[in-house]
Amino acid sequence: MTKFILNLRNVLAGERGATAIEYALLVGLIAVIIIAAVTLLGTQLQDLFCGVVTALNPTAVCGA
Repeated sequence: MTKFILNLRNVLAGERGATAIEYALLVGLIAVIIIAAVTLLGTQLQDLFCGVVTALNPTAVCGA
């Protein structure tokens, strides 16, 4: 376990570690943006798809 911590410390101290942290921050930011967009637009998207389903099959039950 100590060897793992030492290796992790060496990676984080070097340029590769900084690059890895930057990529992790970017991935986290993109995930937050996607979650926010789905949360804000979720109802509108559901209504849009419900309209498409109803147009294709008028007897279909939508939003159940």
